[in-house]
Amino acid sequence: MREARFSIGQVVKHRLFPFRGVVFDVDETFSNTEEWYEAIPAAIRPKRDQPFYHLLAENAESAYVAYVSEQNLLPDDSGDPINHPQVAELFAAKEGDRYKLRDQRLN
Repeated sequence: MREARFSIGQVVKHRLFPFRGVVFDVDETFSNTEEWYEAIPAAIRPKRDQPFYHLLAENAESAYVAYVSEQNLLPDDSGDPINHPQVAELFAAKEGDRYKLRDQRLN
């Protein structure tokens, strides 16, 4: 297995499409449904054997959760915050170019 290039809390942008987001989970390799994978046009379908990232994503129109291959992500160096409504649920604050996870306490 190769090491993930991006880490939880890091702000990234998509290489091809106009959206950006903050990483909240990482899969070592593809771990979504076959239906999801096959829905991607073959010409741009990513390889399965790479890290895939769960993002709290946003574009000009909406906020959503995205699942994106490492090959399609770049670091976002804009410095702009992510305005996804769930950011405050998972992250405490933005520190520099990344968000700090909230303390997760078990009862």
